[in-house]
Amino acid sequence: MVLSRLAHGCSAKTLASRYSLDPYLISKITNMVTRLLATKLYPEFIKIPVGKRRLIETTQGFEELTSLPNICGAIDSTPVKLRRRTKLNPRNIYGCKYGYDAVLLQVVADHKKIFWDVCVKAPGGEDDSSHFRDSLLYKRLTSGDIVWEKVINIRGHHVRPYIVGDWCYPLLSFLMTPFSPNGSGSPPENLFDGMLMKGRSVVVEAIGLLKARWKILQSLNVGVNHAPQTIVACCVLHNLCQIAREPEPEIWKDPDEVGTPARVLESERQFYYYGESLRQALAEDLHQRLSSR
Repeated sequence: MVLSRLAHGCSAKTLASRYSLDPYLISKITNMVTRLLATKLYPEFIKIPVGKRRLIETTQGFEELTSLPNICGAIDSTPVKLRRRTKLNPRNIYGCKYGYDAVLLQVVADHKKIFWDVCVKAPGGEDDSSHFRDSLLYKRLTSGDIVWEKVINIRGHHVRPYIVGDWCYPLLSFLMTPFSPNGSGSPPENLFDGMLMKGRSVVVEAIGLLKARWKILQSLNVGVNHAPQTIVACCVLHNLCQIAREPEPEIWKDPDEVGTPARVLESERQFYYYGESLRQALAEDLHQRLSSR
């Protein structure tokens, strides 16, 4: 019953008449099952790829796609529309850039479109970079809590596994972003940007699959307090489908991304400067390798 509700986006009222149950009971059962998925099964199916075997498989998968070494994930955010406009919203913090009330979902996906990190901590009105900085993943990356077992050398730079994102995220030593949003860089920079965005397309497709499989996320018909666990539960189910190699439906397309380049905070300066140097080295190395073929 709950899977049917998540997959088809049916309301509790619709399912109540189908199963001859009280709508309140349908909601209660939905909350119970999604809470179990979001808490008990989350650690089993949504894991950072720190183990050597999975890390090598992930980085090799991205390298085959992009020719860039040591990418371990692609990050992006998407607003999940709330069907009911929220009343506890004096400053319209839930109003997203596309004109509807939403909560913000941030995910990191691997080359197989499997999520290895999920965060739902922000209302739809918050920008991607602020949501990222408020996430546990950011705190773990900046504190050095995540120990990667794979380090390579590129032009004198020690390159640990890193994630890729668009210009809505800050450039940091562990997060590579494009040089330019409009292709106005040098040939090595433009080549790097094209390959980076090819890697990022994995997470865009993963989000499209998530919303296509679990249609409740196209217009979330649960209370705002239950929205995060419902979204996370769908992410767990998405991973189960990807691991089982379930047929992929036609991808749900969100509107084109709009947003301003992220600003770097004072506390991030050391990560930014090393990231800037690292990005340049990766771009020049990529250009040299592909030009000599």
